[in-house]
Amino acid sequence: MKRVNIRVFGDVHYVGFRFSTIEVARDLGLTGWVKNEPDGTVRIVAEGEKEKLENLVTWTKQGPSLAKVEKVETSWENAAGEFSSFDVNY
Repeated sequence: MKRVNIRVFGDVHYVGFRFSTIEVARDLGLTGWVKNEPDGTVRIVAEGEKEKLENLVTWTKQGPSLAKVEKVETSWENAAGEFSSFDVNY
């Protein structure tokens, strides 16, 4: 099991990015959270099988239809097993 930290840059607030991320992550069987950051980015921390996490990363490069993603940064580490679901973090 792996963990990916994702930061999504662009026009990604107020376009349904967080709730679309929740839907995609849950469909993939991932755990973790998604959060709008004050600097205008979206931050995602997700755990699960590496292939499914890679699918999430690929999805974030496009995002929901109203989003305009400019850049996605990722970092990988071993899963900590601290999440039981995938939710919004406020």
